[in-house]
Amino acid sequence: MKKKLRVLVLMHPDFLPPDSLKGVSEKEKHVWKTEYDVVSTLRGSGHEVLPLGVQHELKPIRDTIEEWKPDVVFNLLEQFHGETAYDQNVASYLELMRIPYTGCNSRGLMLARGKALSKKLLSYHRIPTPAFAVFPIGRKIRRPARLGFPLIVKSLTEDSSVGIAQASLVDNDEKLAERVTFIHQRVGTDAIVEQFIDGRELYVGVFGNDRLRVLPIWELEFGDTGGARRRIATERVKHDIDYQERRGILQGAARDISPELRTRIRQTVKRICRTLELDGYVRIDFRLTAEGVPYFLEANPNPEIAREEEFASSAAHDGIDYATLLNKIVALGIRRAHSA
Repeated sequence: MKKKLRVLVLMHPDFLPPDSLKGVSEKEKHVWKTEYDVVSTLRGSGHEVLPLGVQHELKPIRDTIEEWKPDVVFNLLEQFHGETAYDQNVASYLELMRIPYTGCNSRGLMLARGKALSKKLLSYHRIPTPAFAVFPIGRKIRRPARLGFPLIVKSLTEDSSVGIAQASLVDNDEKLAERVTFIHQRVGTDAIVEQFIDGRELYVGVFGNDRLRVLPIWELEFGDTGGARRRIATERVKHDIDYQERRGILQGAARDISPELRTRIRQTVKRICRTLELDGYVRIDFRLTAEGVPYFLEANPNPEIAREEEFASSAAHDGIDYATLLNKIVALGIRRAHSA
């Protein structure tokens, strides 16, 4: 993108990054690394960039758009008013203001954030998904007979592995009830319980609006899981830097996948995006069984976009440097608004 733009970057107020990394430790940077990478890289591309922290009111967004008149909004909000499900409302508000914005449209956000709904839609379209059941807060915890152990218990609405630990994997009804209660009481959401799929953890990035570009298949390698620990993407595996280093947890291009299977996974990713009406940039998570069946776990619109995370790393592996990737994402947002 050659044109220099005014870019308004929306983010949580706690994640407003400093102008410089001087004197900042890796642990300190980890909190707002995405925000820093996006803001500094867009500025490095010559754009005029204004970070804006928003969380409880939409008025600051409206005021800034009317006063500063940005060309596009780079949406880094993963929640609003403390609720993950409300990020779709921010996108809807930007649509009502008729301002171009990056990332997924509001309808796609709604379909993907509804984990049970997305699985039902994809299962209808014959995309392999684990059997599951939803356990709402306040209802009796009773396992359907069709769900056999082992099972994994997650929050129905939270993402980024919130609430997922080794104890999330259960093998009897007593442990199931304990973990569902944990999600209800400690995470504060309904629970979704899925058939545990033993296999490789694969992430596939894709970006585009009508024409989709699928990035190289990426794999989370669990390293030394330590004795009886099962290979699941817990909060510590995903976000604890010290734990990652101790256990040798790595992410990189998936190896030993046949060309035929790669093609099937890429085609499945496009089918998922079209079924759930996803655009902008998205990451689709799979479990790949030893028999070569990729089971859909969840769709992550507007995934982590920091320079060293899976999405940007897979793009770099495909020959797209970080600045080019961000500018492509900006261009997609502008193009979608102009085609509406």
